[in-house]
Amino acid sequence: MRRIILPLIAVLACLGFAQTAAAQAWPSRPIRIVVVFPPGGSSDIVARVLAEALTARLNQRVVVDNRPGAGGTLGAAHVAQQPADGYTLMLSNTAPITSGPPTYPNVAYDPVAGFTHIAYLGATPLVVVANRALVPATDLAGLVAWVKAQSSPPGFGSSGAGSVAHIAGTMFERQAGAALTHVPYRGSSPMQADLLAGNIPIAFDTLPQNVDHIREGRLRAFAVTARAREPMAPDVPTTAEAGLPALLIENWLGLSGPTGLPAEIADRLHAETVAALGTPALRERMDQYGIRQRPMTRAEFNAFVAEDVREIGGMVRALGITAR
Repeated sequence: MRRIILPLIAVLACLGFAQTAAAQAWPSRPIRIVVVFPPGGSSDIVARVLAEALTARLNQRVVVDNRPGAGGTLGAAHVAQQPADGYTLMLSNTAPITSGPPTYPNVAYDPVAGFTHIAYLGATPLVVVANRALVPATDLAGLVAWVKAQSSPPGFGSSGAGSVAHIAGTMFERQAGAALTHVPYRGSSPMQADLLAGNIPIAFDTLPQNVDHIREGRLRAFAVTARAREPMAPDVPTTAEAGLPALLIENWLGLSGPTGLPAEIADRLHAETVAALGTPALRERMDQYGIRQRPMTRAEFNAFVAEDVREIGGMVRALGITAR
């Protein structure tokens, strides 16, 4: 028996040493951050800002890989299936982690146990917007009245079925008692193009994605889904000020990797991300994009994800949201 056990112990010790050595040598090649939406949206913008900062801090190239589809669940499934070696990460957010799985019941990952959740980056509220040429309303009450006056439910655009924008639009319908038709897209950018072209009248989307078009008068903003007004759009009221106080929802952003990521790598990624977020240059850029930061340890971020999965998942089921 000793002849069997002692060699086995030696093999396991060598494997442990090899894993530790690999973690210590990390990163020795480029790192991917998978974004589960097309280029141009808030997740993509934040991922590119973060990739630039981490490239400098890790002395290794960090690149962005856009893999959109199915409300972000296709890209998340891809990341969950990759080796846990620190070379494939994900710009995680509300869609693929909390609202996507209950919307797409056959997703090939567990949003909590299927990932190593590394760092919380921040959150941004949504904004209720409309094409000014199509919708004559000037405030949220007027928008509700306009929707109710239409002969058939007007379309509202979102970044995908099961996205936080889809949830916001459905919440609006329930709370305002005004029927809309959901029009899902493969991300914010194609949805916004159709909104500006007049192919859909209304949208629910992240504020930074739309603020320039609001300022330039192509879109009208009716309310932000936050408890306080946003500095980048101080003239836009909150949903409470506009008459729908329960319409509160945000899109959070984080950095995650496949489950089983070595603690040494996860801890270093967390530390480097937090340090990057604390620099004046990156803090200014995050403020510019409307991302409100909130310090979290890795343990706090994991607890946050688990609670958000429970809360938003329950909301999705209660609202009857499906992939349509």
